[in-house]
Amino acid sequence: MLRKWEDLPQEMRTEEVRPYYDLLRKKQGSLLCKRLFDILASLVLLVLLSPVFLVLAIAIKLDSRGPVFYRQVRVTQYGREFRIFKFRTMVQNADRIGSQVTVSGDSRITRVGKVIRSCRLDEVGQLLNVLGGSMSFVGTRPEVPKYVARYTPEMMATLLLPAGVTSEASIRYKDEAELLDKAEDVDETYVQQVLPGKMAYNLASIRRFGLGQELLTMLRTVKAVL
Repeated sequence: MLRKWEDLPQEMRTEEVRPYYDLLRKKQGSLLCKRLFDILASLVLLVLLSPVFLVLAIAIKLDSRGPVFYRQVRVTQYGREFRIFKFRTMVQNADRIGSQVTVSGDSRITRVGKVIRSCRLDEVGQLLNVLGGSMSFVGTRPEVPKYVARYTPEMMATLLLPAGVTSEASIRYKDEAELLDKAEDVDETYVQQVLPGKMAYNLASIRRFGLGQELLTMLRTVKAVL
C-alpha cells in the first residue's frame, strides 16, 4: 500500500512525482494483490528451485574464493537501502576494482559466473528479496545509491513502488553490457545514455500499471531469457 503523500521523503514530494502518485493511489487494490502474489509465488518458487540453489552454491564455492551471494547495497521503495541477493558471478570484492555496472567480457567474471550469467541464474536469489518485501517480481530494477543520486525529479517517481526483478526496461536492455563495452567512462556513459532510456520505459510502466500488464512482462521476460 502507498504511504500518504505527506509521509513520503521530501525529495519525492514534488510536482513531477505527484501525477504518478495520484495514479497509483487509485489502484490500492491492485497494489495489495501485487504484494500477495509476490509472497505466494516467491514461496512456491523457492521450494521448487531449492535444488538449483544448492547446485549453484556448490559450483560457486568450488570455482573461486568468496561468498555464495553478492550482497550489494541497492535502493528500493521510498529511497530505502537494502542488500540484494544475487548469486556471485565475479571475483570477490569486484565492485572495489572496477565499475558498478558490468561490461561485455568483464575480466572480473569467474568461469562459473559466465555460465550462470548466460542463463540469468544469478538473479534467482532475488526471490529472497521478493519474499522479504524489499523487491517485487515486476518493477524498476534497483540501482546503487550513487546512480539514484543522479535521478531527475521525475525519475524519483519510480521509487513509489518496490524495485523489481524484471521490467520492460530489463527486457529492452538485456544486452546492456554490450552497449557499455566500448565506453571510455562506463559510469558516466551509463548515467548519461543508458539510464535515461531505461527510466523512460520504467515511468511508462507506472503510467499503465495493472496486474495484467505485469503478468505479461513476466511472460515476456521468460521468453527473452529463453
